[in-house]
Amino acid sequence: MSDSSFTPRVFSGIQPSGGLTLGNYLGAIKRFVSMQDEAFETVYCMVDLHAITAKFLDPATLRHNTRELAAGFIASGISPEKSILINQSQVPEHAQLAWIFNCVARMGWMQRMTQFKDKAGKNAEASSLGLFAYPALMAADILIYHATHVPVGEDQKQHLELTRDIATKFNHDFGVDFFPITEPVIEGAATRVMSLRDGAKKMSKSDPSDASRINMTDDADTIAKKIRKAKTDPDALPSEAKGLEDRPEARNLVNIYAGLADLSVDQVLAEHGGAQFGAFKPALADLAVAKLSPISGEMARLMDDVTEIDKVLARGAEQAREITAPILKKTYEIVGMVGS
Repeated sequence: MSDSSFTPRVFSGIQPSGGLTLGNYLGAIKRFVSMQDEAFETVYCMVDLHAITAKFLDPATLRHNTRELAAGFIASGISPEKSILINQSQVPEHAQLAWIFNCVARMGWMQRMTQFKDKAGKNAEASSLGLFAYPALMAADILIYHATHVPVGEDQKQHLELTRDIATKFNHDFGVDFFPITEPVIEGAATRVMSLRDGAKKMSKSDPSDASRINMTDDADTIAKKIRKAKTDPDALPSEAKGLEDRPEARNLVNIYAGLADLSVDQVLAEHGGAQFGAFKPALADLAVAKLSPISGEMARLMDDVTEIDKVLARGAEQAREITAPILKKTYEIVGMVGS
């Protein structure tokens, strides 16, 4: 089986750990939307099995977060008619393939995962086995669909490399060409959105300061206020991207503008170069409100009655299993599971 025999298919997911931010939107969801209209089948996932690797959330909170994330996907333009939209735990083949991959991946590979070191901190032995092994589950999430492309942020590149290693080793060990060697898709001006209070830190829902981020549930006044108060420096904007070096806050706001406006950084600076932030921030605020307020309004509508969300996810699970069940069955046959 050659690479050309694989259906061009995109898979990606986000953890329902609560509180979608502008970073999620520009770094992932906006790209998800655009890929629906390219030459791919698209599968997008609420990865709730990943959400419990660090600790178990309150069950009601996990259910709320999962539905809110789905609402954010739909409100941002991910169409259930164009994409398969799923909740990970409703498609059991994810976890079943993950066990096979736990037996393919090597301990040394997992120990090199920098995100485990970051999340585990100094007391790694107190971390769950799930946190240590979750890159293998991530590989299963991708390969259970034979996904050929994955839109990822820079911080997930190492995990996608592991996915490629697992696919390569499985294919080599069993003398098959069964799993594709998935390609990362990393592009766009704002693939990594930084904190509004510290341009050296990634925008995060876990930051104790709500002013550090724009939440996708923020109303227009809140969005504008946060941008007006965003940390900047005293200098005017440069006329070219090179002038943003060593200016993390300025670079972050220009990147956000570029991502929202579908422009390059150079195009933004061609229009706003020489402007002080007193003039640029209002322009950015107006743009952000125009782009994000309709999304937050639609999210609120969907969350008022979650019946629509639940129907979308149930239908998505049925569609997903039409893809995943045959792939898992063939995997079991290759491995030698009786009755497969």
